[in-house]
Amino acid sequence: MREFLLGMWLAIALVVAGPATRSFAADKPASDDKAATAEKKADEKETEKDADRKADKKSEAKADADKKADDADEKGAKEEAKTESKRIKAKKAEAARAADKAKAEEQAKKDKEAADKVAAEKATKKKVRIAYIIIDGALPESPGEMSLFGDLGVDLRKTMARIEKAGDDEAIAGVILQIDSAPGRGKLNELRDSINRVQSKGKKVYALLESAMGPQYQLASACDEIIIPESGEVLLPGVRAEFSFYKDLLGKVGVEADMLHVGDFKGAAEPYTRDSLSEPVRKNMTALIDDVYDEMLTTIASDRDLKVEEVRLIVDQGLLMANEAKEAGLVDRIAYPDQFRDSLQKEYKADKLVYVENYAKQKVDADFSGPMGMMKLFQSMMGEGKGGSGDSNPKIAIVYAVGPIMSGKSQSSILGETTMGSTTIVEALEEAAKDETVKAIVLRVDSPGGSALASDLIWRQTQAIDKPIVASMGDVAASGGYYISMGADRIFAEPGTVTGSIGVVGGKLAMKGVYDKLGIDTESISRGENSGIFSTTHKFSDSERKVVERMMKDVYRQFTTKAAEGRKMKVEQLEKLAGGQVYTGRVAKRLGLIDEVGTLRDSIQSAKRLAGLDPDKKVEVLVLPKPENPFEAMFGGNMDAEREAEARVIAGLTSLAPELRGVLRHAVQLRQVMREPVAVMMPYWFEIK
Repeated sequence: MREFLLGMWLAIALVVAGPATRSFAADKPASDDKAATAEKKADEKETEKDADRKADKKSEAKADADKKADDADEKGAKEEAKTESKRIKAKKAEAARAADKAKAEEQAKKDKEAADKVAAEKATKKKVRIAYIIIDGALPESPGEMSLFGDLGVDLRKTMARIEKAGDDEAIAGVILQIDSAPGRGKLNELRDSINRVQSKGKKVYALLESAMGPQYQLASACDEIIIPESGEVLLPGVRAEFSFYKDLLGKVGVEADMLHVGDFKGAAEPYTRDSLSEPVRKNMTALIDDVYDEMLTTIASDRDLKVEEVRLIVDQGLLMANEAKEAGLVDRIAYPDQFRDSLQKEYKADKLVYVENYAKQKVDADFSGPMGMMKLFQSMMGEGKGGSGDSNPKIAIVYAVGPIMSGKSQSSILGETTMGSTTIVEALEEAAKDETVKAIVLRVDSPGGSALASDLIWRQTQAIDKPIVASMGDVAASGGYYISMGADRIFAEPGTVTGSIGVVGGKLAMKGVYDKLGIDTESISRGENSGIFSTTHKFSDSERKVVERMMKDVYRQFTTKAAEGRKMKVEQLEKLAGGQVYTGRVAKRLGLIDEVGTLRDSIQSAKRLAGLDPDKKVEVLVLPKPENPFEAMFGGNMDAEREAEARVIAGLTSLAPELRGVLRHAVQLRQVMREPVAVMMPYWFEIK
């Protein structure tokens, strides 16, 4: 090393000395040869050392490179090992997930199998709901009756709505009608139509009877099956109309009826002037009964898949016990209610069969406890708390014209009968006419007639309204009932509706004989030849009779002229159908006195078409006149002393002899009608049984 450093210094000195050194060497070549050789050798050794050093450095670099390469290889191996580890872990995780998924799928499969098993068990143990509706009472034609606790009255419209709702209700599998009694023949057809609508939805309707008579059985025959108990019976004695006459009774108490009529068939006054039917009235009544009888036979034959002659033979037999009725094809099952329920459960394959009693009948909130209980009670009694329509949707108004027709406001009697007041009906028609949302009006008529003046006022209101009006006839729309209908754009009647009776009657009861028997003397002072025309003591004088007859003939002329105009007939043609003759709806259609045989629903559809509405689209219905609130009826002062006394007498008599109810009802109605000088009244005193 020392030599190497020495050589390095010598080299540096040579470079620095430059030419001087070379000159010095040239000057002394001999003495420096050895030194030069030595230096050269030193240089060579130094060069070798440099080479060795470079080689060492190269080796070191190579060793470093190899080490780095080894490190890199080791690192790569580690990374690769790490990656492989990750891949293995990922594969294991994927395998675990696949195992979990397979396990979950297996569990899901087991759960589904369990659910299917439960569903299958439920399917074999299903609950079936059957609507149970009771048909009872007269089912009055009305805008709805109110009770002390809300709008709970049972009438025809609500009963039909309940039946038809069961047809649309997916939760209801069928309908049972417990038919305890049947309404009149016009309403009968309305209920049969509702039954047919349920059947059109693929649901069966069952008639559950204890026994059945006439119209009651005719209603049941529209159902899919009729069920009666072993002790039950079917009574089909045919059709019968009974007429009562009071001439001799009145004569015994000293009352003499002085009645007049226009039209040979106008028999409304005959019960008080005769002891038997006049020949024209007998002929007309016979034709009416014949058509009612024929309609009953053909309807039952069609419903029960029997021949008309077979039904005629059954009717001639009259009374059939349960087994006989089943053999004759009138009954499907003989079973008590519990037996029928068991068989029905098997028929529907139901684990549990539920009768939904009072189906769709409005319930009462009778909880009047708490601090607001009294307020809620009064709201219920006054009919408050119910939202009105109050919207702009198009509506059809149904105006119910029910009962004998009188001037003034409508009233209700102690017997549950309603009197149609001309003021009430005119106001209802006006309300419907002024309501811009009402597009058409249906006038639902169930009336035997009454006051000629009141009938004409209602008719006139129908003519003053620009909106379409359709008349729909119920059980009866005769005389005054036909009068108020004849101005409608179209007239519908039921097959069994009693209508027509275009004629006039008038008169009074002379009470002198009664006064004589009671020891009552009367004396009068009068001025004017006809001053005694309204006297209740004496019959009409010749002069008074002429005045009354002239007035009645003028009313009859107006009646026939307006009817002919409404029906687009010549007066002479209509007069052949008038004279007091009554007809069923089927015959009236053939004669042109009505337009169609159809239900209230058919009338509403017609009203929609006349109003330009889609007949298949549902519209809201506005029912008029609004029902009387019972709270107002009790405390409104409408019950005068005379009506209260009358109510007490009638209630006492009917409690002793319920059979007198119909007779007394008719007597009260006739007395009300005869307060006016001229009446358009059908012989409503007969009933078809």
